[in-house]
Amino acid sequence: MLVLARKVDQKIRIGNNIVITVLKVSGDNVSLGIDAPGDQLILREELAKKTAEINRKSAVTPEETKELPHS
Repeated sequence: MLVLARKVDQKIRIGNNIVITVLKVSGDNVSLGIDAPGDQLILREELAKKTAEINRKSAVTPEETKELPHS
């Protein structure tokens, strides 16, 4: 893991088209601005984990598909 120290208005570039800017630091909170292409999915970690858990719970196993009605 790369660990960087940045100050307000300083940037981090990821690849050629993603830029993260430190907008504000207040206590233990940091506000970040992220410039990225529209097709790049950007999620907070807790939201990504929740989405993965919901997807896992809603997944159907091959055995379960045999029990589904077929038209």
